[in-house]
Amino acid sequence: MHDMQSHISAGKGHRAVRNVFAVLAWLLTACIAIQALLAGAAVFHDPKFWQMHNRFVPMFEWLPLVMLILAFPGKFAASVKWSAAALFVLIVLQYVTANFTGIGMLHTVIALFMFLLAYRTAVSSLRA
Repeated sequence: MHDMQSHISAGKGHRAVRNVFAVLAWLLTACIAIQALLAGAAVFHDPKFWQMHNRFVPMFEWLPLVMLILAFPGKFAASVKWSAAALFVLIVLQYVTANFTGIGMLHTVIALFMFLLAYRTAVSSLRA
């Protein structure tokens, strides 16, 4: 009986971690969309939006790292773990492309991949 209770308790913890992961994945997806909106506002409306674009990043750049950590106790498939790791790497690449002349044009393309991967990861986290 005690083993069954501990198994049920472990399952609830496992589910809670998965729920937090899913929330973070959807939050990351939304944040990437907001970043694209801010960049578009800076280009097409007012360059002052670049400040908001730059200041917003630190508010969510840590999400993929937390997601990667949670993917293990959440017992997600390897593909979800790799996706979280890839999202972290893509954020690092965003800093690189934003700060080195000549490769800045990749910044927008990486953002597209980030949005797609964040969305796919969020959807996958609900199916698992």
